[in-house]
Amino acid sequence: MSTAKIKYKGNLRTQAVHVKSGKKIITDAPTDNNGKGEAFSPTDLLATSLVSCMMTIMGIYAEKNDLKLGKVSSEMTKVMAANPRRVSRIKINIKCVNKLSKKDRKKLERVALACPVAKSIHPDIEVETNFSYSKK
Repeated sequence: MSTAKIKYKGNLRTQAVHVKSGKKIITDAPTDNNGKGEAFSPTDLLATSLVSCMMTIMGIYAEKNDLKLGKVSSEMTKVMAANPRRVSRIKINIKCVNKLSKKDRKKLERVALACPVAKSIHPDIEVETNFSYSKK
């Protein structure tokens, strides 16, 4: 069974439908590449997938190890290169609000950095990840 079905909708836009859930994602070409920038671009989704995967793996690890992950949020910046046009750098800031020990935090960071999407990113893409913690 397919994972997703994707259609080109015209005007540099696509619609992807997740087969199992029916949820939809629209992509739009960015303004710096002839698009309207009205939705995530495909390269935005690449970088966003990395961060989402990291946070999901942190959640899985926390659940399996009875850790209270707390609130986790992040900001991501994708940097493009030219000739060839490609993602050259992904800057990630992951913010965690929890009372975990330094040892548990390091374990979470290690599993996040080894998530399946991280393992799939081409080594030419520089990934800069910063984790910050607070108790409130």
